[in-house]
Amino acid sequence: MAGSSAARGRHGAHGALRLRRTQFRLRIFLLVIAFVMSLFAARLFQLQGVDANAYASMAQAEGTRSVTLHAARGQILDRDGAELASSIDAVAITADPSLTVSTAPSIAAVLSDELGLDYFSTVDKLRTPDTRFVYLARRIPTWKAEQVYDRLAAEGLSGVLQERDPLRTYPETDVAANLVGVVNAEGEGGSGLEQEFNAILQGTDGEATYVTAPSGEYIPMADRTVTEPQDGTTLVTTIDRDLQWYANRRLAVQVRASDAEWGVAITVDARTGEIYQFSQVPSFDPNQLSDLDLDRVRNRGLQDVYEPGSVQKILTFAALLDAGLVLPTTRLVVPGVIEKDGFDIRDYDDRTEKARMTATGALALSSNLGTIVAAERMADEQLAGYLRSFGLGEPTGVGLPGESGGILADPQTWTDAKRATVTFGQGLSVTALQMTAAVAAIANDGEYIAPQLVSGMRHQDGTFEPAPAPERHRAVSEQAARDVAAMMTAVTERGGTGPQGAIPDYLVAAKTGTSQRANPDGGYYASGATVSYAGFAPADDPRFVTYVVIDNPQDGSGGGSGAGPVFRDIMSTVLQRYSIPPTGARYERVPLSW
Repeated sequence: MAGSSAARGRHGAHGALRLRRTQFRLRIFLLVIAFVMSLFAARLFQLQGVDANAYASMAQAEGTRSVTLHAARGQILDRDGAELASSIDAVAITADPSLTVSTAPSIAAVLSDELGLDYFSTVDKLRTPDTRFVYLARRIPTWKAEQVYDRLAAEGLSGVLQERDPLRTYPETDVAANLVGVVNAEGEGGSGLEQEFNAILQGTDGEATYVTAPSGEYIPMADRTVTEPQDGTTLVTTIDRDLQWYANRRLAVQVRASDAEWGVAITVDARTGEIYQFSQVPSFDPNQLSDLDLDRVRNRGLQDVYEPGSVQKILTFAALLDAGLVLPTTRLVVPGVIEKDGFDIRDYDDRTEKARMTATGALALSSNLGTIVAAERMADEQLAGYLRSFGLGEPTGVGLPGESGGILADPQTWTDAKRATVTFGQGLSVTALQMTAAVAAIANDGEYIAPQLVSGMRHQDGTFEPAPAPERHRAVSEQAARDVAAMMTAVTERGGTGPQGAIPDYLVAAKTGTSQRANPDGGYYASGATVSYAGFAPADDPRFVTYVVIDNPQDGSGGGSGAGPVFRDIMSTVLQRYSIPPTGARYERVPLSW
């Protein structure tokens, strides 16, 4: 027992000793922490108080650097919100030449390897005298810029900086490219909607101003001012991206198959004027600025003019019906040739004997001479007035740059030959968009509605601002429009010129067109033609109008055989996509001859 007590005493003494040592070490540790904290506090006090004036003086002595904070352009969307154009995070790679003179070759080697920049021009930029800022590369995706800066840091290279510089991308590549347009190297809209609405899309750049030391680094605690960028407004279009994609691909197949120069296809809602697809072949990829072919960038559907050919007869007969000068059943005696001002005018079949046609027959058989005979009942000024009411001779005002108004000469200058050819679609010129809108007026019971491509704008606060209502007016009476629509159904039936555009189970109103290609230097080219097909369905209750134009096909195809199948496939897709059923209606067949 005594031994046990002694052992416990020894252990207790040792325990007390260890406790005192631990407490001593703890006090030393706390004193060290307190000392370090006091150093931090003193330094902070020095920065905030004692040396504040010194840093301000340093800042004033060394200067400031202002960095542009580029605004992101607003999106361009289709009618359902799908992106046609958008901006992604990217940066501009910049440099301070006062810091990169000696290391310019090494930095240029990295940038040449990573970004494909020209080595020698980059060295020159990095050694630019009398400046502390140069751009080395613009709109580099953030992930790529990070790779560049990681490599520069690994090689101990400094003086290369960055700033926000969003990159414009076009997810649908060539689909709708001629509508959407492209942004140039300076970030400005260069064509299409990008150009027309540049002011609202581009937003407002911001700016950050920093105080810098001689090394180019930011001075701590110095003044800094930042004006945040205001990103651009989003533009919402009337385009249906999926329909646009299909129409573009279907048109491309026909243009390639016929070895044509170009083709355009347009679909509009006749009741609203909204454009659902506006395709062009060939087109371009706005993501590939280095390979840009300017001839492909322009929008042929509203910038290029051509003679519409026999599609024009729709408007001529609508005018005659509206004026009460003919009926669908009016009987016409049509000669084999008509001479005007020394020129012989014939029908495409070159018949020489007289023919007995009804007005419906003249339209369904696409008789130039039958149209001339019928139109002789109308004065020149009156006919020209009707054509203007259908939108010919003036731009549609759709809201895209470079739109042509076509050519419709003053009727007081018309010769007999000019007047005759105007009635069947020569001697005047139109754009594809003008002709689409004119035919849409027939489908809309005679009311013309200016075509519309933009439905509105979505602002940064989320509010939607609708576009102004399109201009509308009555071109012809409802009865005249419906009579012409009924006459047009004969085109797609047996004996008409356009059965290739017929759609099973649907009543289709259509018209073919084949015209000589006008030579800009005067007269016509010796060969080649512009072929077209316009129509709508169901003919008795139409909603959508589609117009197809193919220029200079080399396979000898006409409006029916060349453009007709493209119309049929696009219109069939539209009817299915928007769940438009057949009406089951059938018009009483009007004889084509008597």
